[in-house]
Amino acid sequence: MSDVHFERIALIGIGLIGSSIARDIKELSIANDVVVSTRSAETLKRAEELQLGTHYTISAAEAVKNADLVIVSVPVGASERVAIEIASHLKPGAIVTDVGSTKASVIAQMQPHMPQGVHFIPGHPLAGTEKSGPDAGFAGLFRSRWCIFTPLEGTDQQALEKLKTFWKTLGSMVDEMTPEHHDKVLAIVSHLPHIIAYNIVGTADDLETVTESEVIKYSASGFRDFTRLAASDPTMWRDICLHNKDAILEMLSRFSEDLAYLQRAIRWGEGDKLFELFTRTRAIRRSIVQAGQDVDTPDFGRHILDKK
Repeated sequence: MSDVHFERIALIGIGLIGSSIARDIKELSIANDVVVSTRSAETLKRAEELQLGTHYTISAAEAVKNADLVIVSVPVGASERVAIEIASHLKPGAIVTDVGSTKASVIAQMQPHMPQGVHFIPGHPLAGTEKSGPDAGFAGLFRSRWCIFTPLEGTDQQALEKLKTFWKTLGSMVDEMTPEHHDKVLAIVSHLPHIIAYNIVGTADDLETVTESEVIKYSASGFRDFTRLAASDPTMWRDICLHNKDAILEMLSRFSEDLAYLQRAIRWGEGDKLFELFTRTRAIRRSIVQAGQDVDTPDFGRHILDKK
């Protein structure tokens, strides 16, 4: 038995994050009942085939009835729709949280619909892959990864501690910050890299002097790694761009200024400036490895492809 236990947990959305949570709940015996809900009948059927829960329903309203913990794992643009659907069916004392990558927008969408006596605690586990859907999830996804909470004023501390214990049981490290600060931090560490990856892959696809077959055939490690980010769920990233617009635009502006500096250094052959930049950024990579957020093995820990 884990350090935290819920009688019933409702999972609204069963993609990569939701299905990984479901697997951890089952493996760690965190709940007696796990109700899985998603709008797609096909996805719901697959979740049942994978035995991700104990009950399954298309209706989010039905799913949250008598649930002690409700975890909303949908694209951030769908947050208000879910909040409206479940609001009148939440039991007093229930904890409602989310996993969205933007917090100010999710709070604006969900908080007005949360009834008195329900503990709405926005959250964001910083974990994932480029894969999506219930088959993409796996137990241990959140191990040694951060889960950030952006609690609202007047949040019940006992409920917050219980939610923190839940994520710690899944292996996460936890932290707190304001929604605005969260959105700015995520704009630079997650949102901007994905946007740049989408753009670079799109640029390569548009090149008239390089055929698509050459782009695929000769994918060096740099382009290959960009394509991994650019393979992420389009719906999710469309919503992130629309719902963290201000912070993303600010970071894009800063990036454009730095890119112009780099462009000038290359144009005028300023090797000292290039060397200084590359040395500084290499040190940041080492810091990420030292912080346990990646591995220091060749080729980023990938297995070398067998030569045919």
